[in-house]
Amino acid sequence: MNDLTNGQAAARRVVLRATNLTKDLPLGAVVVHAVRGVDMDVYEGEMVGIVGPSGSGKSTLLGLIGGLDAPTTGRIEIDGVDVTNMSEGKLTEVRNEKIGFVFQFFNLIPTLTALENVMLPIQFARKPKFNPEKRARELLELLGLGDRMKHRPMELSGGQQQRVAIARALANNPPLLLADEPTGNLDSEASAVVLQALRDVWQETGTTIVLVTHNLELARQMERVLHLVDGRIVREEKGAA
Repeated sequence: MNDLTNGQAAARRVVLRATNLTKDLPLGAVVVHAVRGVDMDVYEGEMVGIVGPSGSGKSTLLGLIGGLDAPTTGRIEIDGVDVTNMSEGKLTEVRNEKIGFVFQFFNLIPTLTALENVMLPIQFARKPKFNPEKRARELLELLGLGDRMKHRPMELSGGQQQRVAIARALANNPPLLLADEPTGNLDSEASAVVLQALRDVWQETGTTIVLVTHNLELARQMERVLHLVDGRIVREEKGAA
């Protein structure tokens, strides 16, 4: 289902489109051109890795795509919706309904259980599509955490916390999942478990995934790999997925 060639991808619906995207960051008297004219399409059901060294603009690009920051120039469309100049209120709705985020440092609420953390985005949805507890239980089971639902983050390992974060990101069944260095805070064993969890989610749900990493080996586990250098996509290669 998820074995895409370029021709097959072209026939699919575009979930993410960035057009001539730039981001300039003032740094004292100097302006840093963090993202420079990025054009990219990501298609429904794809798993795409964006790889580059520290300072290449990876996290800045992902922040622009996810509506966490505004571009200096260019245009961003998520699931057919132009979000470039949206009001913050509308953008918040789009982020909650159309985009799931997974970060390096989990960002779980420490006073809530795993189950409660995953339920939260559904409870905040403008028009909830799911029963919060039922959906959260299904996702945690899918990610191998059926016996950890009542545990709080401090009672979970790093790899388990990241899998809870993935479940939370999927709570509202967004068409796009963005992962920013999701294994960057984990050892190699936990990293392998989290990567497999993302692949399982991709296989089971068909969710479109864009993963940013400095780790080329990890990026090559995706279907497609985009190489980012100095804020530009310089080349693309086929991944192993």
